[in-house]
Amino acid sequence: MNRFPPRSPLPIPERVRSDAPVAQSDGSDDVRRFKAQLHRRLVVGMDLSALNAMSRDQLRQEVRRVAEELCQRSPNLLNQQERERLVNEVLDETFGLGPLETLMRDPTISDILINGPHTVYVERGGRLELTDVRFTDAAHLLHIVQRMVTQTGRRVDETCPMVDSRLPDGSRINAIIPPLALDGALVSIRRFSATPIRAADLVANRSVPQEMMEFLEVCIRARLNIVVSGGTGSGKTTLLNALSAFIPANERVITIEDAAELKLQQPHIGRLETRPNNIEGAGAVGTRDLVRNALRMRPDRIVVGECRGPEALDMLQAMNTGHDGSLTTVHANDTREALGRLEVMVGMAGFDLPMWVIRRQIAAAVNVVVQVSRLVGGARKVVKVSEVTGTEGENFAMQDLFVFKQTGVDGDRRAQGCFHATGLRPNCMERLEAHGLTLSMDLFRKRMLQPGAR
Repeated sequence: MNRFPPRSPLPIPERVRSDAPVAQSDGSDDVRRFKAQLHRRLVVGMDLSALNAMSRDQLRQEVRRVAEELCQRSPNLLNQQERERLVNEVLDETFGLGPLETLMRDPTISDILINGPHTVYVERGGRLELTDVRFTDAAHLLHIVQRMVTQTGRRVDETCPMVDSRLPDGSRINAIIPPLALDGALVSIRRFSATPIRAADLVANRSVPQEMMEFLEVCIRARLNIVVSGGTGSGKTTLLNALSAFIPANERVITIEDAAELKLQQPHIGRLETRPNNIEGAGAVGTRDLVRNALRMRPDRIVVGECRGPEALDMLQAMNTGHDGSLTTVHANDTREALGRLEVMVGMAGFDLPMWVIRRQIAAAVNVVVQVSRLVGGARKVVKVSEVTGTEGENFAMQDLFVFKQTGVDGDRRAQGCFHATGLRPNCMERLEAHGLTLSMDLFRKRMLQPGAR
């Protein structure tokens, strides 16, 4: 039974006659108009009562059949190849993310950056490229953005023009729409591999040398508290995912994120995600609320995707009250600056604490800070591993254990350099040994570990 009642043939656009040259699928007005008409006819012709009984695959097949039939009624407009492409575009528009579907299916793309309806960039291999993807207009782009965010129960409109959310495939999306965005919606999509990048992959990619990864592994197993620091897009979450694989399988881990993107591999995981205000402006649940609640959930470790506000105080208290081995990330340009950022965020909690008290809390809670950076040419590397040893007057006492030293760039403008151990003995060696873990001092003797070029 045909679930789409027959309709009259689609009218051919006036500018296209039966004897006119075949229209090219290069974004011409005629083809775009024909595509819009085809999409409208499909939507109008759908038997909504029958859709509920069909699976998504069945529905796509039925829409494809009817779309191909409608296209065949205008043989002079498009050839077979162009009709196939047009049908696929209409399917993407009906069931997917429209023009973005081809980009979302490309595994080499790590970021999609949309600057209004006619400018779309992607990042491949750490470098930005302008694409030929276009939206019909600002309204079309806004419609696709709203479709993306509503999939996870979020909303974006004039009363709530900014949104952080995630797509069903785990990709993270940030969008800001007019009136705040002047030239159409600004959208950033951070894509993640279906298979999480593991520690061995980071070593193979020369993002971190084997010796450094061995040290970080024993730090995780010995339940040291670790902060991963870096700029936007530097690889903080990727490294956090890789390090989490070293957490023993018999420990209970609670993860807290604004938009869930961590993919921990342990069997005993509790995942929490913040919630924004509802349409009445109430009902928000922030990271700080979730950190406080996680303390009542009997966690062995707490992993906060990113500390960016007053929740830093609750995170430090958790680290100092029996939840050793916790991990989090912060935005900072250096390991020492990361501790300064934590100071500022603790101050945002609203408690009138002396600065020396805050510094002592941080120094007692944080054991190791790992700095990741995106270097010239797009390569992402762990550029420093520092140990927090205490406080000295008004400053933190820290020592660098491993560093990456850039020596220049190659012919493709990619950073060249080497990883080095500084030669300092970690103060945490006794704690590692107390957990039955040993490390050879050869790891820390001052020497080049491996070239860091990529």
